[in-house]
Amino acid sequence: MSSDVSCRVAWADDAPAIAAVQVRAWRTSYADLLPADLLSSMDSETLADGWRTSLAAPPDARNRVLIALERNLVTGFALTGPAGDPDCDPVSDGEVTDLTVDPHKRRAGHGSRLMQACVDTLKADRFTRAITWLAANDDDTRTFLTAAGWGPDGAHRTLDLTGDGSVTLKQVRLHTDLG
Repeated sequence: MSSDVSCRVAWADDAPAIAAVQVRAWRTSYADLLPADLLSSMDSETLADGWRTSLAAPPDARNRVLIALERNLVTGFALTGPAGDPDCDPVSDGEVTDLTVDPHKRRAGHGSRLMQACVDTLKADRFTRAITWLAANDDDTRTFLTAAGWGPDGAHRTLDLTGDGSVTLKQVRLHTDLG
């Protein structure tokens, strides 16, 4: 089966499949964090429109959406681009802002392939360091990234997920040298 899996840069035609993976992943990954009505109201068609727009006109030429494929089925996606944190250099610091694998396709190597594609893409875009944020209590992702050579850099933040302070998410930042 290894010859039937790959990663590539996403095209606008991939938007519906990316949105479908996003909805399934959020409903699984955030079930204990976000209100059920918010998760159930996620609309893949609306999300697909947003994906089409961002794929057609990224804010920076170095913003990329990568997808993992099993044959022609989108099994996950990742976003890379210049790091946006105030203490980062957007010329030398790249960021993986999302790494999502379809819940039905996890533990099949798609996340590892996507992360390697992210690192390769960031290197090709001449970044020398990469960062990513993850939930402070996400031990599975931390273990995955640590095994791949990422480590904490001491930065942390709290996100307000609903805009009213009722649902917050504590995050830590990991980094790796791309040199």
